[in-house]
Amino acid sequence: MSAQRLRVVLTNDDGPPSHDSPYIYGLYRHLTRDLGWDVKVVIPSTQKSWIGKAYQITDIIRGRYYYPRDPDGAGEISNESRPLKEGEVAEWVLLDGTPATCANIALHNLYPGQIDLLISGPNLGRNSSAAFALSSGTIGAALSSSLSKVRSIAVSYATITRPIPDAWFEPAHQLASGIIRHLWDNWGRDDRGIRNDEVDLYSINVPMLESLLGPADIPIYWTRMWRNSYGRLFTEHVVSKPATSPAGPDSLDSNEQGILPGTGGANGTCKDLVFKFSPEMGNLINPTADELPVGSDGWAIRNGWVSVTPMRAAFAEPPHEMGETPLTQKELEQNALWKVRL
Repeated sequence: MSAQRLRVVLTNDDGPPSHDSPYIYGLYRHLTRDLGWDVKVVIPSTQKSWIGKAYQITDIIRGRYYYPRDPDGAGEISNESRPLKEGEVAEWVLLDGTPATCANIALHNLYPGQIDLLISGPNLGRNSSAAFALSSGTIGAALSSSLSKVRSIAVSYATITRPIPDAWFEPAHQLASGIIRHLWDNWGRDDRGIRNDEVDLYSINVPMLESLLGPADIPIYWTRMWRNSYGRLFTEHVVSKPATSPAGPDSLDSNEQGILPGTGGANGTCKDLVFKFSPEMGNLINPTADELPVGSDGWAIRNGWVSVTPMRAAFAEPPHEMGETPLTQKELEQNALWKVRL
């Protein structure tokens, strides 16, 4: 594969370039222009944050073509593939599906057997910690592709301050593309990985801070995922405006508690059975230092550092009483077979 251009699928959960999807076009330009990679973009046609690795299996997935232009990726949508017009940079694919759906269709229907790496992101907002990662459409797409035995990387840009100056975008893209290239060239080993004993996927979190402008480099840490939890995610729906941005609680328009200013509030009645996503996220977005284990992704982000977390495409399991060494059938009958009467 080193003798040819790397073949990449780029997807996300924020959809085509917009106010709530400000990063994908910039990273695309760095991957294609600076790294020289062959990048196919297949993304949801609309915002799909917080959808995890879902597939909407009763839906018919329809697609259209998108033609981004400089400087911000805004472009024209077409129902049919066509030649590029003057000023258009590439032809992308929009699918009326989830990020995981985009990943699977890209790998198996649009470009079967042609892809070396899938990159999902950059997400608008962090995907550090279990609570965010298990909900993330960005990580969900990377999980989907890793289950198809394709190397996969999820990239997220953590919103620390608002608004985020446009001047921070380019150094973030440059840093992220450099990390992605390093991971590709030095992919980790995992004897329980599902593809050639390799790490299944990586999750990168880049904090959007002024320190991106230098002069010193931002430290990059190998991390583990912070195991945390969340509480109430919904309130009674009693307001006309949405309580949470479509981009999620870490969006550019949300406040430090993860909700849109002037919305939310639990002053309705549950008997109406009408609820709106309006999570209490202050403790997840702004945890105290003593809540964060040293070496976790949340710890790195709180300190203004980049986190790179190797992951397995699997649910975590607690340590087994018999260890991790595979057992024979006889050993299983002796040690793992239930001998209790229910």
